[in-house]
Amino acid sequence: MRIVLVGPPGAGKGTQAAFLAKNLSIPHISTGDLFRANISQGTELGKKAKSYMDAGQLVPDEVTIGMAKDRMEQPDAVNGFLLDGFPRNVSQAEALDVALKADDVKLDAVLDLEVPEDEVVKRIAGRRICRNESAHVFHVVYKQPATEGVCDVCGGELYQRDDDKEETVRKRLEVYHTQTEPIIDYYREQGLVVTISALGKVEEVTARAMEALGR
Repeated sequence: MRIVLVGPPGAGKGTQAAFLAKNLSIPHISTGDLFRANISQGTELGKKAKSYMDAGQLVPDEVTIGMAKDRMEQPDAVNGFLLDGFPRNVSQAEALDVALKADDVKLDAVLDLEVPEDEVVKRIAGRRICRNESAHVFHVVYKQPATEGVCDVCGGELYQRDDDKEETVRKRLEVYHTQTEPIIDYYREQGLVVTISALGKVEEVTARAMEALGR
């Protein structure tokens, strides 16, 4: 299967992508992994991406698309893949369609993980990270430490990252709504969108996704 995974920040896309890719025996292709691999390997696309990143600029769509296309053409992706974090906007979705058509393949489904906005804020803003190198993750609601503000594992101080503060989370949601969410309508017109609730335990969401994809 060739799948695109979409959903707001805090929907659990990374976690679900890993489980779904394993269950479906297809590679999990994330934007972050693409960037790290190309930069560490010193590819031409990696060098271009690094030059923009070092300058504090956004990496152009054509560079990201080039990386994704190269990765989708690797032997382990011949029978399918799961894209996580790409495409991020309609122009990238259109470019992906062109790239797939050139290889005479097409997407099978776009899995939309649906989470209420208040739940997203609670999930992300409730995170607390250990300041020590281990960076163990806790949560004020879902994974409370035995002692408030102290890591259960190493005794380090727990803190809230700036990226996890409510104001920042809501700004990230605004970006998602304006830039990424429109791809759901784009793919819905092609009859590809499958929407499921991402509420509940990880294994429950995975089972829900597998059932929906099976349909």
